[in-house]
Amino acid sequence: MALLSVDEAQTRVLACANVTETEWVAVGEAAGRTLAADLGARRTQPPLALSAMDGYAVRLAGIGIGVPYPVVGESAAGGGHDTPVGPGEAVRIFTGAPLPDGCDTVIIQEDAERDGASVRFTSLPPPGRNVRARGLDFTAGVVGLTAGTLLTAGAVGLAAAMNHGMVPVRRRPRVAILSTGDELVAPGSEPGDNQIIATNGLVLAEIVRQSGGEVIDLGLVGDDLDAIRARIRAGLAAGADVLCLSGGSSVGDHDLTRPALAAEGVELDFWKIAARPGKPVMFGRRGAVAAIGLPGNPVSSLVSALLYLAPLLRASLGRADVLPRLEGGRLAVAMPANDFRRDFVRGRVEDGPDGPLVRPLGNQDSSLLSMLARAEVLIVRAENAPAAAAGERVAFIRL
Repeated sequence: MALLSVDEAQTRVLACANVTETEWVAVGEAAGRTLAADLGARRTQPPLALSAMDGYAVRLAGIGIGVPYPVVGESAAGGGHDTPVGPGEAVRIFTGAPLPDGCDTVIIQEDAERDGASVRFTSLPPPGRNVRARGLDFTAGVVGLTAGTLLTAGAVGLAAAMNHGMVPVRRRPRVAILSTGDELVAPGSEPGDNQIIATNGLVLAEIVRQSGGEVIDLGLVGDDLDAIRARIRAGLAAGADVLCLSGGSSVGDHDLTRPALAAEGVELDFWKIAARPGKPVMFGRRGAVAAIGLPGNPVSSLVSALLYLAPLLRASLGRADVLPRLEGGRLAVAMPANDFRRDFVRGRVEDGPDGPLVRPLGNQDSSLLSMLARAEVLIVRAENAPAAAAGERVAFIRL
């Protein structure tokens, strides 16, 4: 099977995304979820003109500096001044309070000198200053949040302000994660000389959660075909939308991901991508369930998950920001020519004279977690890219 380009692999993966069902959650529990339908405002905000500052509400025409004006009442947030205000009259007003009828401007208290029942002004603002007009934020019926929006803290606040106690969100796609390999033991164990600590499952689970998914942890399993098949069946029985297997995706005698998936009815779409790291990535389907096999090397596993698994989950949520966002910067040092595989080089980013300056880390071995932990970006080197000098433009993905 020929090596597939990164772009074609992403296209095929995204073509298999099934947008998840809608469920309703309380607005206070909606942060981090993806909106399943447009949300329109159920009210106008603010519902009437309000003061933006503490001070005195007046009809500015005819108001002068140093002249005493009677203070005829007070308006506070949640209350108000019920009678119209005439020319040459002032109302003490506080931030968020309704602007009394007849007033058009608020003079801040720093520009006022109160003397009992009257007030003098030392400076006058332009007409309309310090007033929040009715509907300044939004008006009833206007769509404030669109389907596919990731509900950040600010978006949750807007949904609540639009008077939505419950909001429709996409069900989190369920991802069953399995790490394979006789050499793997759990963190905190006492590994033998021929064993290593399993990390991919933890990293992949965090990527799934950050991408809006829900994790089904299938644990660790050795290089045993029947045991791997049993874990795959367990993931399917648990309702997985995606099967994600780490390790065993290459061509060695102990690489059993491909035969295990095939034996459980997964039809392979592609295997092997022209990428570094992350060549031995496989992808297929069993009915509505997507299956992805990732390399065992930690860096390869993480980069591949960012390129294929995370976009699949975001697409399944109906999100617009599906693929990793490419940014532009300049190289801090020269880089050699690239071969036929797209290269994702771990690096760091710093402020340059005209924008981001990216610097590759020294050792790019795909097993090095110490380098991965230091990395802030993936510098993207296109297939067959020529040598690049320091200062040349380059694309990168932030980690």
